[in-house]
Amino acid sequence: MIHAMFAAATGQKLVYDRYDVAPDDFAREVGAFFAAGGRGLNVTLPHKEIAARCADTLTPRARLAAAVNTLARLDDGRILGDNTDGAGLMADLRRLGCEITGKQVLILGAGGAARGILSPLREQQPAELMVANRTAERARELAGDFGCTYETLAGHKDLPFDVVIHTTSLGLAGKVPDVTTKIIGLQTFAYDLGYGKPDTPFTRWASEHGAARVAQGIGMLVEQAAESFLLWRGLRPDTLAVHRAVST
Repeated sequence: MIHAMFAAATGQKLVYDRYDVAPDDFAREVGAFFAAGGRGLNVTLPHKEIAARCADTLTPRARLAAAVNTLARLDDGRILGDNTDGAGLMADLRRLGCEITGKQVLILGAGGAARGILSPLREQQPAELMVANRTAERARELAGDFGCTYETLAGHKDLPFDVVIHTTSLGLAGKVPDVTTKIIGLQTFAYDLGYGKPDTPFTRWASEHGAARVAQGIGMLVEQAAESFLLWRGLRPDTLAVHRAVST
């Protein structure tokens, strides 16, 4: 629906469809898609890190993230890998009036989704940018790559954060990370990269424990889609009408 609305608004002709691909089949299916004349793909969990290895060349932000959510066929036939997640998140946070500069920011999870958003978050100069993950090794690696602090989910400081961003896939199983409720305070803005109706397990959990505001990633989905559309078509569509449509 999102890309159909973008195409209608910009006078572009395209077909955007969904593909359910197992991890073991991902590289073969991507190759077959482009060989058949496909122009571009969006990639979601759990394929973002594998997609980075399937691309012939990466944009600087995709190289930094080591994760790809957008693939595009270039004029010379090479496959370009990009990561529009960070740009999509920052556009949605601006839309929602969430300030990052000078704030205490906690990222829950250290997978490909987290890698895609850390660099643009760091560019906003938060007072602290911390990654918390179930295993310390993954959190330590990510923190080292992006110059932020890290802890395990069970071991980080028992203080509320200004902004808490959930990036794990636990919500797909109806779960939330095993983390202390003390990360949520009366001023906390809790954001889930996942989305669902009417809420997600994480946004429900954050609301129940006193978060000032919660939001889910449907807005980020719209904004990163606009960035992908720009890569494929050379123009960035206006997103206002699409935000209204997906929120109803």
